[in-house]
Amino acid sequence: MDGDDFRLAIDQFNGRGFYACHDTLERLWLEAKPADRKFYQGLLQLAVAYYHLSQNNWRGCVILLGEGVSKLADYLPSYHGIHLESLVESSQENLQELQALGSDQVRAFDAARIPLIGWCQGEL
Repeated sequence: MDGDDFRLAIDQFNGRGFYACHDTLERLWLEAKPADRKFYQGLLQLAVAYYHLSQNNWRGCVILLGEGVSKLADYLPSYHGIHLESLVESSQENLQELQALGSDQVRAFDAARIPLIGWCQGEL
């Protein structure tokens, strides 16, 4: 794992640069060891889901949130120094809210509810 690229991807996600985060995570995913591939894919899917949300693409967001949450659940509570439990929990809650809102009300979703990725204590 390239630590600099991984930190960059997390910074991009937290800075709401979801498209750039996708590109960075895709590079990591393509070069990852088999044990890490699903982890990177799950993070990548969350980034793309939130990008779709920023474009009011309800269907793309809901599909990718579900897939990303499912993949990351295998790595709980933390992996590679990041708190996955809160990220997965918040993303699952967002998925449920978006499903309740439906595609016609996607603009009513409060983007402030998009989670940040937190580092475990002592990690950076």
